[in-house]
Amino acid sequence: MSRKFLETESPAWVTEGLITEAQRARLLARYPPEAVQAVGLLPLLGSILVGLSALSVVAANWQSLPTTMRLGLLLGSLLAAYTGGEYFLRRGNRRLGHGLLGLGLVAFGTSIILTSQLYQLVGYDVSGLLAWVVAGVLLSYLYDSQPLTLLPILIGAAVQTYCTQALGTFSYATMGLVALGSGYRWWRRPDTLVASLLAIGLLWQAALWVALSHAKITWFFIPAMLIYAAGDWHRDRPGARALQSPPLVAAYLFALGLALFGETDQYAGLLRPPVLAYLGALAAVLAISVGGKRMQGRLSSLPDWLLLLPGFYLPGGLPLAIATLVVLYAHAGSMLARAHRSGNAEQLTLGAVLFIVATMVAYFKLTWAFLDKSLFFLIGGVLLLSLSWYLRRRNAQRLAASVAAVAVAPLPTPENGLDN
Repeated sequence: MSRKFLETESPAWVTEGLITEAQRARLLARYPPEAVQAVGLLPLLGSILVGLSALSVVAANWQSLPTTMRLGLLLGSLLAAYTGGEYFLRRGNRRLGHGLLGLGLVAFGTSIILTSQLYQLVGYDVSGLLAWVVAGVLLSYLYDSQPLTLLPILIGAAVQTYCTQALGTFSYATMGLVALGSGYRWWRRPDTLVASLLAIGLLWQAALWVALSHAKITWFFIPAMLIYAAGDWHRDRPGARALQSPPLVAAYLFALGLALFGETDQYAGLLRPPVLAYLGALAAVLAISVGGKRMQGRLSSLPDWLLLLPGFYLPGGLPLAIATLVVLYAHAGSMLARAHRSGNAEQLTLGAVLFIVATMVAYFKLTWAFLDKSLFFLIGGVLLLSLSWYLRRRNAQRLAASVAAVAVAPLPTPENGLDN
């Protein structure tokens, strides 16, 4: 919620008796003006610019500097960043303090790389960079800071990319540190942004593993849905959905690709792993997910797994296209049904968009070759306008029902605990 929204809408809430003027003032106090937040960024941005200026000067003269001076600069920048971070934290400036600590973590990794180059060390393994990931994870536990929690996830993705591209190996230790270290940090202190970046970072590492091992690309969805299943076990619903969204997006795009491009059996060599091994692994992850959903009372989200139905084992062409479209429609329909039951406007919008996408794919896929082009576009336009009218009508009915429910509800009073 933004302060601008509160400033615009809260006077009407006071007029309607939903809140008191004192409560409005308390709400506004929780959200400082954007100008104050922007000013708070100035010291951090200034320190970054000063650091970049010094870094550019050193980089331009790096090769001509003596070895001892190079080491001194590396150690000095590292100590300065950490000391400055602690200094500003003790003075109560958390934003600048955490920014300098993050800069120190980046300087630590840079020092590892430059020291390796300085002494012409050949990197046959990832031991040095792995220490960078360890330092990042430890730092995220020492300080309650969102940026310091995000950094080791990004560092882990960068280190894994280097391992697979430069060394030709996959660092399971790096993936384990990010999954267990940063994952446990998020589990204890859930945060939607951290959850989203953690899921994306782990999905990136899973994709690198599939590419390096030359496995069937569908094996990617085993670790991806393990991430999804972990979200099912977490109590914090917003954080859990943020963790589950990237795997679901990947699964949806994969199903959409099957509907659009699964014309022939040319994809069989890329998508079809051994049946028993793949379905067994997928069933095991599904069991973990169902267990979490049952414990947290979220079995209504079980239709998310429709996207993981292994339709790629079907013959290519029309059977695969129709089967995948049925799955896309069923998934969109289940999301719309859940949104109407819960009154979730965002989920309702997303379900409507997915329903329209499935309709457009079905329309283009099944009728392009059979209709005259002008008639094709005419029918398609009428179909979309009809869908838009229907969905707007449903939204209006839902909104009217919500307003009526609020109108008949008793007004809040201090006696019923609103001020508590």
